[in-house]
Amino acid sequence: MLGGGLLAGTLCVVYGATGIGKTHLGLAFAHAGVQAEGAPGILFDMNSRGDSQQHHEYAARLYGWSLQRWRHTVTPMADPYPPPGEMASRYCDALPWTGKLRDYQVPSTDGGVELDWNWKAEYNHALYTVRPFVYFHLGAGCRRIVVDGVEPMDVPGDYMQPFIFHELYGKVIHRDSETLGMEICLPVWKHREFIDAHRYPHTAVTTMLLVTTEETRLEHLIARKVASGDVGAVANTIVVMGSERVGNRLGRFLCVVKHRGSAMSDEIAEYRVTERGLEFA
Repeated sequence: MLGGGLLAGTLCVVYGATGIGKTHLGLAFAHAGVQAEGAPGILFDMNSRGDSQQHHEYAARLYGWSLQRWRHTVTPMADPYPPPGEMASRYCDALPWTGKLRDYQVPSTDGGVELDWNWKAEYNHALYTVRPFVYFHLGAGCRRIVVDGVEPMDVPGDYMQPFIFHELYGKVIHRDSETLGMEICLPVWKHREFIDAHRYPHTAVTTMLLVTTEETRLEHLIARKVASGDVGAVANTIVVMGSERVGNRLGRFLCVVKHRGSAMSDEIAEYRVTERGLEFA
């Protein structure tokens, strides 16, 4: 349907209601990295309610993949290298903030609003976990990142999760590897050899963002308008997953509505969510 698959280095946004199979699709994309790049992808869960997405259960059942939680934190001047076994951890839930931006804002001195300094301190502390998670895995050959747990929004620009994703995507995922390495591995002179040996092309990292919508029907998702702050406006690829009534049953369908840079099919494909994951008819 995508004329060869997602283009390396691009962003794909998948829209669909809860329970439609987005997490299955994301895990399939991440695990396919084993064959394509020699390393599975990594997963961010932005859901504030814990692993309600069932990533661990699905990964174990579908791929025999033990999806362990990344715990390694690197504060300034601390030993940056992950302890033994930590590189097997490919799941991170260090960015749990949801709700509207205004809930995290306070009045500023110029009469406007700004992000609360207490929240900024929490967020900056979370980056001590997030940045090493991305840096060390990409330095080891990973080229796929899945971001799950984005909740339904009427105007995305008013919400915290799109703001955090933009920060993650632009300032961590697609930050120059040498620059990111020098920010994590301090003092730089002591770790220069490691930084130089683990450079990677951030332009080759492909990201899949899974967004839950209020719309459930495929027809409504295809006609969905791009609202202010919607990440889909800058995505290279948009996929929608929705349901439609087929006779006396409810069918699930997938459709690619946007794909720049290569051929794409206009087919609407039916699939089922089974014990083996997504199976197309």
